[in-house]
Amino acid sequence: MKYYVVDAFTKDIFKGNPAGVCIVSEFPDTAFMQNIAYENNLSETAFVVPRDGYFDLKWFTPELEIDLCGHATLASAYVIHHFFDQGLTEMNFHTLSGILKVVKKDDLFELNFPARIPEKIDSFSLIEEILGGDPEELYVTRNQTGTRYYAVLENEERIAHFIPDFELIKKLPDSFGLVITAKGKQSDFVSRFFAPHAGVDEDPVTGSVHCTLIPYWAGILEKDKLLAKQLSKRGGILYCENLGARVAIGGHAVLYLEGSLNV
Repeated sequence: MKYYVVDAFTKDIFKGNPAGVCIVSEFPDTAFMQNIAYENNLSETAFVVPRDGYFDLKWFTPELEIDLCGHATLASAYVIHHFFDQGLTEMNFHTLSGILKVVKKDDLFELNFPARIPEKIDSFSLIEEILGGDPEELYVTRNQTGTRYYAVLENEERIAHFIPDFELIKKLPDSFGLVITAKGKQSDFVSRFFAPHAGVDEDPVTGSVHCTLIPYWAGILEKDKLLAKQLSKRGGILYCENLGARVAIGGHAVLYLEGSLNV
């Protein structure tokens, strides 16, 4: 099985978010794909099936299949463009979240994803215990994979210096993960994302949560084009645009590994 690892949302090796990309003629059974993702132990492994004019795409964390993933979609587009058809600059991926379009613009890959507008909720004691205080605001989005909590904090320093307690985060009701975000200093906004339930304690760069962060910060900052940074140890940069019902998420990518899986 052809296999690649691509660092997404970065121009530099060892930064951004590494994604595994497996190119297959047909999807293996789900348990087999999950075993590969568990063995790879990356935040996501993508499985891509080339079709006539489009690609089928699935994503797996080490623990479960997910319905949307930004960095592994970007990585898949990078692999397709560089190793299968360098003339292909527009790619359509058929996924659990519908058809996702990726366009190559110079050295940038731009993802067109659905916007996910959050619901504002009141803070509660467990969130305050996790954060070490009250958030400025608290929002959630919900789908079949669980609830994502979005805590807006007062400044970038709190995001950068936050020390997560993963056992407490796991106790959040119906939790898929926790996002913390604030207005940025050298970017429009910053964030971090923790998903221990999915086998990913801290995701280095997360395209999918920007489906919610982009419309939120576009409203707060009253601008549709936004520069975002994710402040994990590896870090990453996302070039964002609010499109109403959709969002555009752009990023660079760099190849780390090309090889084969003996399966």
